[in-house]
Amino acid sequence: MSEESNKSLVPHFTIGAIVLAIVLAVVLWPNEPEPETEPVIVLPDTPIIEPTIVPIIEEQPTMLILESVEEQTEPEVIPEPEVIPEPEPLDTSDGTVKTKLLTLSDYDAFARLLIDEALLERFVIMTNTLAEEEIAANNRVLVQPEKPFRTYRQANKEWIDPASYKRYAPYVEVFESLETESLLQLYQEYKPAIEDIFAEIGSPSDSFDETFEEAIDVLLDTPEVPVPVEVFTDSVMYKFADRRLESLTPPQKQLLRTGPENMRRIKAKLREIKETLNGEF
Repeated sequence: MSEESNKSLVPHFTIGAIVLAIVLAVVLWPNEPEPETEPVIVLPDTPIIEPTIVPIIEEQPTMLILESVEEQTEPEVIPEPEVIPEPEPLDTSDGTVKTKLLTLSDYDAFARLLIDEALLERFVIMTNTLAEEEIAANNRVLVQPEKPFRTYRQANKEWIDPASYKRYAPYVEVFESLETESLLQLYQEYKPAIEDIFAEIGSPSDSFDETFEEAIDVLLDTPEVPVPVEVFTDSVMYKFADRRLESLTPPQKQLLRTGPENMRRIKAKLREIKETLNGEF
């Protein structure tokens, strides 16, 4: 009997059918032929003796009644269903999330770079904004570089100082040190909480996986440019002198400011994450 059948049955007894067997043991003496009587010679003065007739008593058939017997078997023992403990609720506290993230890298700098507040919310908002080709300035998951953006002047033009690229080196080193599969496993672990947050800010028809890939593609589409890169200031912020570069999306322009070598390393890691995400998760 299959396990599925057992689940549909309740404990029961197998009740044997009541058999009423009536056996007629008919003991009938055979009907023997009556003996022929010889003629009686009557002698004078001889009394006539009447033959004595012995009645034959037929024995009544004996009726044997077998009492019905109700056969009972032991009730079938059905094992108790295995109790599967409910999974513990997912701990989405900032301390736990940060601790798990820090196990993915050996760099002590990672702890100093991570924001300590609302990490999951910041990650979801930042990813969604990035997929929309914008920058979520108030929802970064990493602190900003301490050193300022620097330029130098040459031939009456202003150029990005290569020293500005170096301030992004700790971020790139930490990013490269993250083990990709472990990173995505952690992403899958927190996927229910991430989806709940995304449902509040994203489109109902979109999935976070697709949004995550779109955000990666925005950065991968950033063009490679030769150095040095000319910029100018409008008294508020620096802009690219090349109109084609200035027409790029804000995330792409920010990636350009990290410098060609840093951008190459960041893109390589992003491709690795995307390929692993599509191949195994």
